[in-house]
Amino acid sequence: MYFLKSFALCSCLCLPLLARTQSPLSNPQQKDAAMTMQAEGTFDVKTTLLAADDATGGTTIGRYALVKQFHGDLEAQGKGEMLAAGDQAKGSAGYVAIEQVTGTLHGHTGSFALQHTGTMDHTGYKLTVTVVPGSGSGELAGIAGTFTIIIADGKHSYRFEYTLPAPAQ
Repeated sequence: MYFLKSFALCSCLCLPLLARTQSPLSNPQQKDAAMTMQAEGTFDVKTTLLAADDATGGTTIGRYALVKQFHGDLEAQGKGEMLAAGDQAKGSAGYVAIEQVTGTLHGHTGSFALQHTGTMDHTGYKLTVTVVPGSGSGELAGIAGTFTIIIADGKHSYRFEYTLPAPAQ
């Protein structure tokens, strides 16, 4: 469990190495296509080790609660759960997480879910964080995009490239 807790902290501290930028799905030639927007800001994150459940009991899989507070173009709170596992001796690990983000993005109020997938081994780090299709609600219904996490000097920040459907006319 020590390694899993260390991996959870490492995943937060090493995310700039893990971050991989991807363009949101869009067709710029489609009539009335939504434009890709970019949001930037900072966030605070807290991870808490959770007890194993029926699915993870007796395994080396660690469960963690995630709580985030986003600032900047995205003023929101994120809550979710992360699963992590790995081999401390080999310096390899992986994690998956889902978090629900609720708040305001460039003046649009609503919520959406983010899906995280990350791995690390002797060759380096990889991280993908994307909006779960169909998870947007309120004024964020139909949102799509990718979320890049940046950590510099111990501070967390983000760059969020996203699209929203064009308003009905």
